[in-house]
Amino acid sequence: MLGQGILSDLRIVEASAFVAAPLGGLTLAQMGADVIRIDPLGGGLDFDRWPMSDDDASLFWCGLNKSKRSVALNLADPEGREIAMSLITAPGEGAGLFVTNFPPRGWLDYDKLKARRGDLVQVTLQGDHKGGSAVDYTVNARVGIPYVTGPANDEAPVNHVLPAWDVATGHLVATGLLAAERHRCRTGQGQHVKLALEDVALAVMGHLGFLAEAQLGCPRGRYGNDLFGAFGRDFTCADGRRVIAIGLTLKQWSSLVEATRTAETVEALETRLGLDFAKEGDRFLARRELGAAIGGWIAARSFAEVAASFDHAGVCWAPYQTVDELVHSDPACSVENPLFDSVEQSGVGRVLSPRSALRFDAFDARPAGAAPVLGKHTEAVLGEILGIDGAAYGRLHDRGIVHSPR
Repeated sequence: MLGQGILSDLRIVEASAFVAAPLGGLTLAQMGADVIRIDPLGGGLDFDRWPMSDDDASLFWCGLNKSKRSVALNLADPEGREIAMSLITAPGEGAGLFVTNFPPRGWLDYDKLKARRGDLVQVTLQGDHKGGSAVDYTVNARVGIPYVTGPANDEAPVNHVLPAWDVATGHLVATGLLAAERHRCRTGQGQHVKLALEDVALAVMGHLGFLAEAQLGCPRGRYGNDLFGAFGRDFTCADGRRVIAIGLTLKQWSSLVEATRTAETVEALETRLGLDFAKEGDRFLARRELGAAIGGWIAARSFAEVAASFDHAGVCWAPYQTVDELVHSDPACSVENPLFDSVEQSGVGRVLSPRSALRFDAFDARPAGAAPVLGKHTEAVLGEILGIDGAAYGRLHDRGIVHSPR
């Protein structure tokens, strides 16, 4: 079975848990690859992870495993592990592609798998570059972000809610696999690609200048809701609604000044402070004074008035809203946006399901799919790829090697 989309000629086997590796598989599946997730009987480490539906289905698991096929095997049994290894190394031009975030030993050992298929491409996600354990939250603490997050006058670390390093790493899992597969197409050579969650965080910290700042003796401070290095922050309207307005580029800044009718005040501040607000860094230096001027205009007007003025001037802005408000009142998070389909998810009900955010001119977007019931495709996949017929599958089932969907 091959999927619909730009990667419809690829078959990828995934043995994973939690965020980054499943997100890598999801990214590939939503571009059309046939992604087969292998789990132990009863589900993997993340099968029951919160949040949960009223019917005890993990919304987390469902979200990260859309558009995949599910195979459940007794991985504690040698026969179950043998079947898993056979699926990973099965022949086929677009097959022999494997993603995992489990330690590469036992049936996941690259050399053992390569002995079965010499051009195997395996992407192994690790915690750190030595193969040690780490998760997004420990990595984030280590690279210092909790000490630049939160109120400026607070000395305690502030943990984040969004697992940003997992998200970045998940997309690099997909990128790494596709790069290695392209290399295989050109040379015939497979390889073992290793990617460490901690290395992704360290690399991004370097790319964004955080490391160089500290090396040069001026480590990043904590600035609360102020946008570092330019102008942007939260404001409260007269009716209590809160908005964020950004003046990062010169055009954005000019639009914000125009919308808030603060040109004269801003010019006077430039003269008094000896700054040039055409420079984003100077706008950051004057953030308190500029915030008071722009905030005063916003505070005197209702949200509707502010929104109308901002939209008319082309300001880069957004309202603050809860996730509940996003889902129930924002057209961007609805089927009005071609990103979304309404999908019936087993154990959950009908929910919004996003497609890939990538839009290709040459390929139609693959429709958003539901996550499979655990083990739903075990019989079909084993028959299709390994030639295990119904009778043989029945014997595997009777011995407790395979899983029947619950």
